[in-house]
Order: sequence, then structure tokens, then C-alpha cells
Amino acid sequence: MLTDPMVKRRIEQLLRELAPQVLGAVIRRYRDFSASEDAVQEAMLAAATQWQRDGLPDNPRAWLIRVAAMRMIDHVRSEVARRRREEIVVSLIPPEMQLAAPPDGDAEGRNADDTLTLLFMCCHPSLTPASAIALTLRAVGGLTTAEIAKAFLVPEATMAQRISRAKQTIKDSGIPFEKPSGDERAERLPQVLHVLYLIFNEGYTSSGGPQLARVELSEEAIRLTRAVHGLLPDNGDVAGLLALMLLTDARRPARTGPSGELIPLDEQDRSLWNRHAITEGVALVEATLQSGAIGVYQLQAAIAAVHDEAETADATDWPQILALYDVLESLGDNPVVSLNRAIAAAMVHGPAVGLSLLAKLEGDARIAGSHRLAAVRGHFHEKAGDLAAAIACFRAAAARTTSTPERDYLLTRAARLADTLVR
Repeated sequence: MLTDPMVKRRIEQLLRELAPQVLGAVIRRYRDFSASEDAVQEAMLAAATQWQRDGLPDNPRAWLIRVAAMRMIDHVRSEVARRRREEIVVSLIPPEMQLAAPPDGDAEGRNADDTLTLLFMCCHPSLTPASAIALTLRAVGGLTTAEIAKAFLVPEATMAQRISRAKQTIKDSGIPFEKPSGDERAERLPQVLHVLYLIFNEGYTSSGGPQLARVELSEEAIRLTRAVHGLLPDNGDVAGLLALMLLTDARRPARTGPSGELIPLDEQDRSLWNRHAITEGVALVEATLQSGAIGVYQLQAAIAAVHDEAETADATDWPQILALYDVLESLGDNPVVSLNRAIAAAMVHGPAVGLSLLAKLEGDARIAGSHRLAAVRGHFHEKAGDLAAAIACFRAAAARTTSTPERDYLLTRAARLADTLVR
């Protein structure tokens, strides 16, 4: 029996990669999302056990499809028996499900189509963003319901209900499992990218809990976005989002200290940044901007590139970042963008300008109670020399966040300033 930890990890990685392809193939044939997912999960569990014991089959994807198909046949047979129509079972067995070889000569293209179709189905506009995120991570990302629930700090039963409702919504909508047409793809793509963006953000900076980041979420978002980019290589929005993720995630190794404590951008050891990811991200940004594709993802990626290309924090080209935020803010009403623009303006024109811009955000209910608004205000007061106000802001921000590393960082910052006042 194969018990090597590296073999086990390789099998787990392979299963995660194959999951959307196999699920897509089964759904395409049987047109039943929930039953197909159950069948694929059973096939995955069987593979996790048998492949460690017997070794990998010659064609893992075909093996999984065949096992999942047999589970579906059992399911159909049960339903047919209940309705006394067992003869239907035989007609539902697709010929390719009976073979160990790939279904057709265009297996790679079919794999890609199935993955893309499944992703677009999970991110359909009929679903809420929360449901789309959960269903995408479950069906396309291969995460368990328990893993998704843990990431979003909700009970597993709650997440299970959310996923179940999402699948029912898809079923009730009558969405066909087929590669979307050009018009349909164009219509659904913004929702797909938005869902992937939200998954990455939650992974890069967790909204709560003891860890600053949930690496498995950010890595999954990058993997899925890279897959979409491979299928839509000429789309500027997709390339921009992938660049943004790569350039942001490149800093991850330097974001936390030995005990998981938060290290702000201007204090990070930049030698730890992932230069390969930065090089790839910058190339993507340059290609999209040269093509004239300028959208929110491309602009955010360009801002990230300016940060990443600065050798030191002091060398950061803040005027260029401010100019990019000016354009980004003009594209839509987003309080987070306005908050980040205020930071850039403060770095260029001084903390007083930053504080005046924050005052305009205090009446915006979307961000007024955010710990980030209070934290940024604290930094501006600190730079302006008003330490007492800075301490109050940092403590207020700490009380609002549910992230332990962020809370500890803010309280530590407040304590240091308090010590300075005492002296």
C-alpha cells in the first residue's frame, strides 16, 4: 500500500484538478447537478483509498468518470424501480462511460469546456454572490462543505443549506449544461470574475478568525482564474484579474511574522516576495494596457505592480499610484477604492489631505463602521503627530475587526504610541 505523504498529496492535488472535469462530464450526460455531484464525490472517495493502495490508473479521469457513472446508474436504477420503469436504465448508460479510454479524441478540449461550463453555471446571475462563491468552491474547487464553512466562519449545516439552495436555484432556472455562446459568456463573465475576486480576497485577508490568510482559498482563486485565462487568453478583464492576484499574492511570504503576526506593507522584507509571480503579473498588466483594455481589474493590477516594483517602501511611486486611483475611482462608486485613494493622497500631499478625504467617507453607510476606515484614520493622525487621536482610532478599529492578527496588530500599535506619550 502506498503511504508516502508525497504520494498522498499528489493524489489529493490530482483529484482536486480532475473534480470539475469529471463533474462536468457526468452532469453533461445526466443533467442532474445534485445527483451527479454525489456520484462524483463517491468516486473521489473511492479513488482516494484505492489509488493509495493500488497506485494510479493509466487514465485517472476516465477511471473517475466510469465509477461516477456507475453510481449514477445505481441512482437511476433506484428511481426507475420506484416508478416501475427499469428498462430506461439501459438507455441512459453512455457508451464512453463503459470505456477506460477518454470519451473522444478531443479529450483536452472537452475537459476545458466542461470546467469552463461548470464555472459559468456556478456563477450564474440567478445566484447571489454568497451562493455563487460557495457553489464554485464546492463544485469547481473541490473543497468540502466543512472547509468552505470554516473559511467563512459559519456552521457546516448553514453552508450545506446555502449550497443546496444554490443547486436548487440552478435546477429551477432550467440552465442547460452546455458551453455558453459568445453572448451568454459575455453576459456571465463579469459575475464569474467577481466571484473569483471575492474568493481571492477572502483567502488573502480572511474576514475573521485566528489566521490572517486562508491560503487554500487564494490559491484556488488563482488556479481557477488561470484556467479561465487559458480558455479566454485575449480577454483583458481576465488577464487583469489574474495579474492582480499574482502581484498581490506575491507579497504573502512577507505579510506575517514567525507567530503569524501581521507585518504591514512598508515594513515587509521585500526579498521574500515571489519574484516569479511579480514578473508574470507585470507582463500580464503591460500586455492588457498596451491592448487598450482598461478596467477595474487592470487598474488595480497596475497599482499592485507599482508597489511590487519598488525596491523599498520609500521608493514607491505614490504620485503614479494616486493617478491610477483617480482613474479607478472615476469608473464607479466604490468606498474601498475611495479609502485607498485617500491613502495615496496622504502619501503625496500629507495626512491633512488624507483626513479630509476620510471625512467624506464617514457618512457612507457601506464603510462608516469598517475597522479599516478607523485604522487608516489612526495612521493619518499618527503621521500628523496627534498620537492621542491615533491611539483612540487604533483601539476603535481593533474592537471592530474579527480577525485576530489584525486586532493584535492594531492593539500593539496603540500600545506603542501610548508608551511614547508616557515618555
